[in-house]
Amino acid sequence: MHLPCTSLMLFQVLALHTLVLCCQASTFTDQTDKQALLEFQSNLSPNSRVLLASWNESFDLCNWTGVTCARKHKRVTSLNLSGMRLTGVISPSIGNLSFLTTLSLALNAFHGSIPPEVGKLFRLRHLNLSNNVLGGGIPRGLSNCSSLLTNDLSSNNLEHDIPPELASLSSLVFLSVRGNALTGTFPASFGNLTSLERLDLSFNRMEGEIPDSMSRLTRLTFLRLALNKFSGVFPPAIYNLSSLLFLSIPSNSFSGQLRPDVDLLFPNIQVLFLGGNRFEGQIPSSLANITSLRELDIASCKMTGSIPLSFGRLHNLEILGLNYNSLGSYSPRDLDFLGSLTNCTQLQYLGLGHNRLGGTLPHAISNLSSQLTYLFLGRNLISGTIPLDIGNLVNLQTFKVEENLLTGELPTSLGMLTRLEKLMLQSNMMSGEIPSSLGNLSMIAELYLYNNTFEGTIPSSLGNCGYLLKLGLDFNTLHGSIPQELMEARSLLVLNVSYNDLTGNFPSEVGELENLIQLDASHNRLSGRIPQTLGSCLSLEEITLNRNLFEGSIIDIRGLRDLEFLDLSNNNLSGSIPGYLVNLSSLQYVNLSVNSLEGPVPTEGAFGNFSQVFIFGNMNLCGGISELQLKPCPVQGEVKRERSSMKKKIAIGIGASVVTLFVMGIIISLCWFKKRNKNDRVSNMYSSTTVPVHERVSYEELHNATGGFSGENTIGSGNFGVVYKALLGPENRAVAIKVLNLSKPGAAKSFSAECEALKGVRHRNLVKLVTACSSIDYKGNEFRALVYDFMPNGSLDTWLHREGTGDTTASTSRALTLRERFSIAIDVASALEYLHVNCHDLIAHCDLKPSNVLLDDDLTAHVSDFGLARLLLKFDQEAFLNQLSSAGVRGTVGYAAPEYGMGGQPSIHGDVYSFGILLLEMFTGKRPTDELFEGNFTLYSYIKSALPERVLETVDKLILQRGLMRVGFPVAECLTMVLELGLRCCEELPRNRLAMTEVVKELFTMRERFFKTRRIARR
Repeated sequence: MHLPCTSLMLFQVLALHTLVLCCQASTFTDQTDKQALLEFQSNLSPNSRVLLASWNESFDLCNWTGVTCARKHKRVTSLNLSGMRLTGVISPSIGNLSFLTTLSLALNAFHGSIPPEVGKLFRLRHLNLSNNVLGGGIPRGLSNCSSLLTNDLSSNNLEHDIPPELASLSSLVFLSVRGNALTGTFPASFGNLTSLERLDLSFNRMEGEIPDSMSRLTRLTFLRLALNKFSGVFPPAIYNLSSLLFLSIPSNSFSGQLRPDVDLLFPNIQVLFLGGNRFEGQIPSSLANITSLRELDIASCKMTGSIPLSFGRLHNLEILGLNYNSLGSYSPRDLDFLGSLTNCTQLQYLGLGHNRLGGTLPHAISNLSSQLTYLFLGRNLISGTIPLDIGNLVNLQTFKVEENLLTGELPTSLGMLTRLEKLMLQSNMMSGEIPSSLGNLSMIAELYLYNNTFEGTIPSSLGNCGYLLKLGLDFNTLHGSIPQELMEARSLLVLNVSYNDLTGNFPSEVGELENLIQLDASHNRLSGRIPQTLGSCLSLEEITLNRNLFEGSIIDIRGLRDLEFLDLSNNNLSGSIPGYLVNLSSLQYVNLSVNSLEGPVPTEGAFGNFSQVFIFGNMNLCGGISELQLKPCPVQGEVKRERSSMKKKIAIGIGASVVTLFVMGIIISLCWFKKRNKNDRVSNMYSSTTVPVHERVSYEELHNATGGFSGENTIGSGNFGVVYKALLGPENRAVAIKVLNLSKPGAAKSFSAECEALKGVRHRNLVKLVTACSSIDYKGNEFRALVYDFMPNGSLDTWLHREGTGDTTASTSRALTLRERFSIAIDVASALEYLHVNCHDLIAHCDLKPSNVLLDDDLTAHVSDFGLARLLLKFDQEAFLNQLSSAGVRGTVGYAAPEYGMGGQPSIHGDVYSFGILLLEMFTGKRPTDELFEGNFTLYSYIKSALPERVLETVDKLILQRGLMRVGFPVAECLTMVLELGLRCCEELPRNRLAMTEVVKELFTMRERFFKTRRIARR
């Protein structure tokens, strides 16, 4: 076909015009990419722009750092700036890179939000913005990136819900939003992501149940939902995901029992992490049929029953974590499964601590995998000895068998575990000498042997442990001197050798321990002078050297700027109190009591706070703040007159008659008896080394920390208010916040009483008052709240009466052992002794009962709730009688002393009665208000009529079910003695009751006799 000339010319012109337009368009779009990247660069910090110095006109766009272009059209297809430590915000211009298929900005410090313009990148296949500090929400526009295969937004600060629109990304294979602050529920629309193979939503704040639609994700091999707030039974939808190789759902609120056919549901699974939930029932034995299983963790649940012997068939098993459950029954066969685990030759981690395992520790543990690095058997009732050939476990790094019933000596083969970093053998009944072979543990960082009956001397070879950070040898029967070689362990942070029988001087080489933070050598017979070199340990925060025989003056420690706690009481120190102590701004507790100090007491610094300083038992001190009630210090002229007067008195004395000497002898005798009576009031001072620092806290802070005082955060309630759990302050300190209901009669007085009682007391067995808040709420109403340290194990009441409290926490899923009840009784008695004897203002608690005894993470007891407490030296009888008639006291019927019901004044004798009832309740498991007791038939008469012949009929059967500690243990004799002690505390007439000092002494004597161990004072 031939076109006319004019038509041909027109066609050529149009073609040429089109070619020019295409070239212009190409040039324009190249410039668009360049301009977008330059705008991106301009949003970075100056230092970051330097890192991208190649981004300028001197270099071709495709040669810029991190930029990749297509071969044909030279458009930017990939931008990878991962790990370059860039800071700044992500420019919206990123959305103009329309040919981009890969965008990776991971491992930087980008802040701000993800620009919505990213949703314009419809060709994008791989998006990685992980490990930045991006905030705001996930842009809904990301759903427009229809070609997206991988989307990694993990480890940022992203908030709000996950947009359900992301479910339209039908090609998505990998999605991770791990480690953000996302809330909301699991999007049901995610069931449409049928191509998904890896999904990670862990470490967020998501909640609710897992939707059934998830069962459609049949290609999923990796699913991690850990550390959220998901709830409901084990998600049925997950059971349908037979393709799973990795499943991690710990630290949520899932509940129910695990299906017995788990092997058929997950036939190829390799990693199964289920711990930190509320699963209960038995461990499915069918797990042993999954031969691919490498890692299994069901720790911190409520699992019961035995540990399957068949686990020995899991030849590929590397991790087995079953700690913090209720596995076992304290029976001799509980540990039989350990023998079968010797077939698991790849085993590296074995966690069985905090269960109900009994029986003898089998020697088979020495034949476990040589790859084993972590072995945890602590907090059970395991008896027997540590095998002599424990040294076979050559790769062991952590060995924890604390708080069991182990006996015998430490095997010397422990010294062969040269990779050991943590050895925890405390609170057993081990004896013999500490082997010098422990000095071969060149990598050891924490060595805890306290609360046993080790004897002999401290091995000097421990000085060879160059990485040793914490050494606990306290509460043993060690003697001899502290070896100076020990001071060669220069890395030491904590050194505790208290409560032994050590003698001699403290090594002057202690000054070489430049990193030392805590030093406790109290309750020994160390003598000589406290080494001056201690002042060179500039990191020291706590010095506890009380109850020794140290003499001389107080050493120069003015350089210890971080020192918070100083206890030099009950020694033979002399001289004056150094003035530089007032300049130690961190000092919060000073105890110089019962020495021979003299001269003026400072009034500034820590000495200006009556609750922080103890100086009693030093007869020649003067001055100080008025609360100390010391005699005034004489001025210079008075000193001269006193010296002149003294000379005259001496002259008169020499020439006086025998009658005068006799009179003076009487006067001296009276003074001596007065001094002795004062010193008799000084006790062991079982004081906590943690001193309360009362910081200000606002209503807004408490409101926010409790989610607006949400019912989800409620952990208890009482007559005067509600208690909430919260995380407070920059350290996210776990606290219990008691909010007073000021509309209740007596609530305001309760607040005042508790503040007054707790403001100046410090004792390891008293609940610690962190701070108090007296303010106005958002509605303009008065607001009162008390903030305490949170006690994770709840109240003693929930442990004694689990079936009646509704408590379903894992911590109370077992019964207290006889030994634990003894320890708790001593804790409570020690607290009362402190209140009755050692406080400057003696205190009667007036409301002691099991619900007011709180237990921390190691079951140490803390007496709480001082809402009815009375300072006996500031007693207001009318106020107390009003309290007795209030609603708050009616809840403690059965615990209040008989004289209170007849209008008697509060007294320490009333507390003794309450303690006696509590003691009877602890060991019988029966409340004083039990329906069994009517009329004159009381808990007291019930026990009194049964002793001693029928003692085993009256005690809590759970004590007997948990075993009798060891063969031949005289359980009847032990229980008879403790119940008789309770009866002596409950005598009707106050004058016939024991004093708490006697009670503490008898309890300690009983525990020493029956358990041959002592509890640590502090750890």
